[in-house]
Amino acid sequence: MSTDGKDPAAAQLQDEGEMLGTAHVGDLEAKADAILKGAEAAIEQFDTPEQAKQGRTKKAPQPFRLEDLVGNEGPPDKCSIDLIRDVDLDLRVELGRTEMLLEDVLKLRRGSVVTLDKLAGDPVDLFVNGRLVAKGEILVLNDNFCVRVAQLIGSDSLD
Repeated sequence: MSTDGKDPAAAQLQDEGEMLGTAHVGDLEAKADAILKGAEAAIEQFDTPEQAKQGRTKKAPQPFRLEDLVGNEGPPDKCSIDLIRDVDLDLRVELGRTEMLLEDVLKLRRGSVVTLDKLAGDPVDLFVNGRLVAKGEILVLNDNFCVRVAQLIGSDSLD
């Protein structure tokens, strides 16, 4: 290292630069020149500075041809549905709704009656994963509650 009153870090950099030699510096200059020439060529493709800002070049647009998709039908729907037949879904039947204060909820006991916003005999809502998919009516079959689907709700009427 140089000890002639220079900053030690600057002296070390100077010594390392001398060890690299001029060939390394020449390589860097050649690479920089090549990059600059490439940038100049790219700039020359633009007509005006306004077009350069917008990314438009002198070259005329070339038509893009898509190949016909005839004969490339996918697998039938039956194959597609088979892949998801065993997916678990959350199905809920909603008899009705009501709003209650926390105080009223805390007062609920066995035998308490909660009044809902639907009348007896009104259709119930069927939800799959939180989305309304159908309306139906409650039945009792062999001592079990059941729902008979009366109307399917299309995806266009959802949300």
